[in-house]
This record gives sequence, structure tokens and C-alpha cells, in this order.
Amino acid sequence: MKINWNYIKAFLVLALVVFLFGFAEKRNNNRKINNVAINFVDDENLYVTHEIVNKLLIQNNEKVKNASKEAIALKDVENRIDNHDMIADSDVYLTVNGTLGVTVKQRKPIARVSHQKAFYIDEEGKTMPLSKFHSARVPLVYHISEKDIDVLFPLLKYITKDVFLTKHVTAIQKTSKGTYNLQLRDVDFEVDFGHIEDIDRKVNNLKAFYQKALKDKKLNLYSKVNLQFGSQVVCTKKE
Repeated sequence: MKINWNYIKAFLVLALVVFLFGFAEKRNNNRKINNVAINFVDDENLYVTHEIVNKLLIQNNEKVKNASKEAIALKDVENRIDNHDMIADSDVYLTVNGTLGVTVKQRKPIARVSHQKAFYIDEEGKTMPLSKFHSARVPLVYHISEKDIDVLFPLLKYITKDVFLTKHVTAIQKTSKGTYNLQLRDVDFEVDFGHIEDIDRKVNNLKAFYQKALKDKKLNLYSKVNLQFGSQVVCTKKE
């Protein structure tokens, strides 16, 4: 029987490639982690510090630096970081040169609820604890509980996307009637927003009124501005 040396050569080459690949992978896994690089999305680490993230990297009471690559369970480390109250998402990865990379995205508060135990509302409409490292400059919200967040959230989200409202709205207050009032920066009047509905119309009416009153230098003549009457803005003058 004639031996086909081409097949034998191809098999030997394939076996050599598999062996070298396995050897390289084993050697790579046994290499030590020599550096930890922590990066924050948009360079913002207002509510979580590098030190806190480093502590979250510790597994089985041992630091990850100088641990072997094979000993690091990346998904477990990532889940541990993601479970922190101030963190929205993270990405943990290993580089070929032995660096453990961590990219962290922090949660973003869009309102602060004044309560016996104050808390933030984040951009997803979820409660978020206050931070001892930084106080967010966001509107204060009064007289609501956690069950009111779903009702109020559309207005809060609208404020974050509107330049005028972001600049001027400093506080939101729920009334005994279940409606909401807004407080604006540098004016004496209160804005009666009513129920959280028809947001576009009410905001456009408020902007039109504000610009006209500013132009006429009449902003400080009013104690209340009511947005609940369709296309009209009903103003109450100071006594």
C-alpha cells in the first residue's frame, strides 16, 4: 500500500499548531497580573473613587494584582462591581501584557428627594443613595415618596433634556391635591404645573411667558404662574 506522505505531513503540522496554541494559552493563563487600570466613562468619578473600585476587585480576601490570569473570574468581578449602589455598568477585561482593565460607568442622579432619609432619583427612574464624596446639582423634590417616582419621572427626564428647564428649575413640590409646583431660579413666583401631563404644551407656554415677561421686565410682578388652562398662562400678581 502506498503511503500518502502529504496527509501525514498535514496531520503533523496540525498537531504541532494545536500543541503550540495550547502551550501558549497555558503559559498566558499562568502569567501574573502586573497592573490594574481603572477608567471611568467620561472621566467622571464623582460618586465612586478608584479606591472603592480597587476594594471591589478583591476576591477571596486576596488582591487581584500578582494573581494568575487563570485565577481571575472576570464575570464574578464584573458582577461584584455592577452591584455597587453608585455604579450603572462595568466592563472587566484582561490584556495580553498582564493588565486587568476596568471601565466603570457611574449612575447619574437627575433629582434629589428631600425626605427623612434623602435619596436621589437616577436617569433610569430608580432610587439612588446619596454620596459622601459629591453632592449633585439637581432639582430638589419635596413631599413625595418612592411610590410617586413613576408619576414624576417623565417630567424629571424632560427637564434633563431641556436647556431652559435645566437652567431654571431648582425645586419641585407635590401639593396636597396631588399636583406639582415648580420653583425657578432668581424669580419670586411659583409655577403651578398641575398633574404630570401635556408636558410639551405646558413647558412651551412657560417659556413664552418667561421670555415676554423678561423682555417687559415684569418677572417680579407675580406670585404664581398657572399652566393648567390650555393654551393660556394665568398669572397672579403680588399683593
